[in-house]
Order: sequence, then structure tokens, then C-alpha cells
Amino acid sequence: MERSPEVHPEASKPTSNDIRQLRYRDALFGAWLGLWINLALGITKLIAGLIGQSFALLADAFNSLSDCVTSSAVIFALNYSQRPANSNHPYGFSKAEALAGSHVALAILISCFLLGWEAIERLTVQHGLPPWWTLAVAAANAVIKESLYWYKLKIAKSTGSTALLAHAWDHRNDALCSVAVLIGLTVVRIGGEAWRSADEVASLVVVCVVGFSAASIFRQSLREMLDLQIDETEVDAMRATVQKVPGVQGIEKFRVRKSGIEQIAELHLRLPAEITVFAGHALAHQVKAELMQQHPMLRDVIIHVEPAGESTGHISPGVSAS
Repeated sequence: MERSPEVHPEASKPTSNDIRQLRYRDALFGAWLGLWINLALGITKLIAGLIGQSFALLADAFNSLSDCVTSSAVIFALNYSQRPANSNHPYGFSKAEALAGSHVALAILISCFLLGWEAIERLTVQHGLPPWWTLAVAAANAVIKESLYWYKLKIAKSTGSTALLAHAWDHRNDALCSVAVLIGLTVVRIGGEAWRSADEVASLVVVCVVGFSAASIFRQSLREMLDLQIDETEVDAMRATVQKVPGVQGIEKFRVRKSGIEQIAELHLRLPAEITVFAGHALAHQVKAELMQQHPMLRDVIIHVEPAGESTGHISPGVSAS
């Protein structure tokens, strides 16, 4: 009987690059799913708003269609972010996600202003009452958007994607907007002619919520482009990984910045002063390998070696492992 070839656990264990690619794939799937669902919802609400003469539904349709633009930008940025580094861009292109998010957020803010102005002008305009079936459209949209929120929130937490996290909260805002539209349409239907303006008031609520969400996305994207330090809990976990490597006698500095869904770390490592440059260089590479294995979202780790026992209030030339 033939024996099946022995499989070593190390051979089947995914590398940090494999894990990053998997996270990119999950993020892209979530972005594509959101794009097609938002497109279907946007077209449905646009038709329902035009036929039912509901400006609130039209505002909500704009919300969903603007999400399609956001999703498209995220898809493009996630694909572009995976391009390999070159001589002109040695740090790669992973910041494309944050750059795309900031531009889309600005476009949505401008659109919100125009839509809000239109809603204010319509407050005194006479128009027909929206039919009862428009309430069903708003209710169905609220349920679908809330479901998308929980799905994308799960993916955003597992991938660390700022854009997907913003998208998840955007879906939650959309669900709340649909509830506002539902309330506005209900008030118009029950109150009759005297409550026609409730439809426009509901659309203004939608505009305000979407505008606040767009401003939050812009702020988060800007913070990421300015190399904001990642959460201190994550930094502490990385620091603990380094301190477990035999030979390491301390850490002088530890900086980790977010770049898209990836991270880049820089640390000053204290090693025994008596070891050779060759030994220090080898130990620095060991630390780098351990960090990237235990924390797969790290795309690169830059290490400066400092002699232990020396006061290092400045950046020492040291040995670098990059």
C-alpha cells in the first residue's frame, strides 16, 4: 500500500502575505456586494420617489446611489493599493484607499448641500400625497441596510479596512435615514394636506445624517494620510512579540502607522553592546520575521539597533533591518 506524502504543518501554514491577500479579497467582496445592493436599492427608490411624488424617497435614492460611487472608489483603491512598490514609490500604494475616501466624502458633502437646498425650497411647494406603497419601500430599505451594516462591520473588523468600516456605518446611517423617511411618509399619509411638508423635513434629516457621515469619513481618511499611530493596544501586542525574542534587551521607540488595510512599523531595538554588527543585524532580521509572522497586516518593519545601556534620546545611526 502506498503511503501518502507527509505534510508538515509549516508547509501548509499561510504566510503573512497570504493573509493580507485574503483580507484584501474579503474587503473587495464586501465592497462589490454593497455596490450591487446599493445600485438596486437606489434605482428602486428613485422610481418609487418619482411615481409616488416623494422627495424624501428621492433623497434616500440619492443616498444609495452616492454609496455606489463610494463603493466604486473603494474597489478601485483596494485594487490599486495592491500594486507592488517601485523606485518612485518605495512605500507602495496602500494609501490610495484613504485618498479615494477623502475625495468621495467631499463629493458627497457638496451633493448634500445641493439636495438640502432643494428640499428647503420645496417646503412651500404644493405637491401630491405619496401613496401607501412608498412606506413599504422605505421599510424594506431599512431592513436591508441594517443587515448590510452588520455584515460589513464584521469584514471591516477582520480586515482592518477604514473604508469598509466607514461603509458599514454609512449603511447604519442609511437604515436610520430610511426610518426617518418612513416616519415622514406616514405623517403625510395620516395627517393629509396639512402635513405635506413632513416629506421635505424627512429629506432634510436624510441630508444631515449623510452629510455628517461624509464629514466623518473625510476626517478619518485625512488622519490616516497624516500617518496616525494605530491603536495603542495593537502596538502593545507587537511590543510584547519583540520582547519575547531572545537577545532583545529593550525597545527605545515603537511607531506603527496605518497605510490602507496594511501597517508599517518602525522601532529602535536595544541589543547587547558587545555583540558584533553581523550578530546584531541577524537578530534584527529575526525580530522583523517574528513581527510579520505574528502580525500579518504589517507590510514592512524598519528596525534601528541601539546598544543597550546607552542613553538614546536621539536617533542613532545603528544597524537597520528593512
